[in-house]
Amino acid sequence: MRPSPPHARSARGLFGVLLTSLVSLAALLTTAPVAQADTAICEPFGSTTIQGRYVVQNNRWGTSEAQCITATDSGFRITQADGSVPTNGAPKSYPSVYNGCHYTSCSPGTSLPAQLSTISSAPTGISYSYVSNAMYDAAYDIWLDPTPRTDGVNRTEIMVWFNKVGPVQPVGSQVGTATVAGRQWQVWSGNNGSNDVLSFVAPSAITSWNFDVMDFARQAVSRGLAQNSWYLTSVQAGFEPWQDGAGLAVTSFSSMVNTGGGNPGDPGSPTACKVAYATSVWQGGFTADVTVTNTSSSPVNGWKLAFTLPAGQQITSSWNAGVSPSSGAVTVSSLAYNAQIAPGGRVSFGFQGSYSGTFAAPAGFSLNGAACTTA
Repeated sequence: MRPSPPHARSARGLFGVLLTSLVSLAALLTTAPVAQADTAICEPFGSTTIQGRYVVQNNRWGTSEAQCITATDSGFRITQADGSVPTNGAPKSYPSVYNGCHYTSCSPGTSLPAQLSTISSAPTGISYSYVSNAMYDAAYDIWLDPTPRTDGVNRTEIMVWFNKVGPVQPVGSQVGTATVAGRQWQVWSGNNGSNDVLSFVAPSAITSWNFDVMDFARQAVSRGLAQNSWYLTSVQAGFEPWQDGAGLAVTSFSSMVNTGGGNPGDPGSPTACKVAYATSVWQGGFTADVTVTNTSSSPVNGWKLAFTLPAGQQITSSWNAGVSPSSGAVTVSSLAYNAQIAPGGRVSFGFQGSYSGTFAAPAGFSLNGAACTTA
């Protein structure tokens, strides 16, 4: 169960126009301010927004010990996680980043809640950084409910465990194994007293992965724990620590929900696009200059370009964009100054990297979940 954030506090000033300005500023500061740079959060239920579309929350609900996180441009890291709780009970907290609605707090521009029957795909990407001197799980949460609720506890929680360290286990008991989204999982099922929990546990640690949330939602439907008439209310990625946890980090997070409606460029909609990928290659190294053109008739407000680097290639530095991870399935994210692409407009970024074997370009690109043409 995840408690709700504290109520916003009111502000009072003393002098005329200054009073109005101070009140307005206080209102902005108490409703999840947007993180412009690394933002430290130590309040138990403190939060902020990143990329103008996701909420990062400290969400310390199972202990009175101190916990602090720092929100970054692309995720967050735990900087302090004092104390421990028994590993046969609930964790200390669930610091996380989310798209959707959590205890009345909805992320900016979200298309959630959305009815499962209307969702064609819900592409998402996550990268984690782990530590070994703690007991925790790295979990991607998917929340489902019969109603489009934006508050309280949903009926069914799907947990995708990317990693676990120590003698911790999901709610309930293991009920078998399954192949979901091309990976093998241990499947656990149970109830925590507030909601049903369906968990998928990776046999070994996954550090980064792009997948479709609907693959797991359909598992819940097929197992009788949800129906197609139900709603996806939020997706969240973070950690459940039982002991310590400082140093754990979500290094990148992306989430989109594609339905039958919506405008291209919205956080929940794909965008028509074209990508030009120009390289300069030498023995063992290369640079890539990438230009993304918005070929749709609507503006893009915040963009993520996804592609897979061929085997043997690794990014060592980048400019004009955030890049994570450095190899494999890569997600490139807009920065504050180049987040918008007008219809027919373009944005450019680049990176330098190393390679082994024969050099090759990525096979394809997708912008905000939609495949792009290549120039």
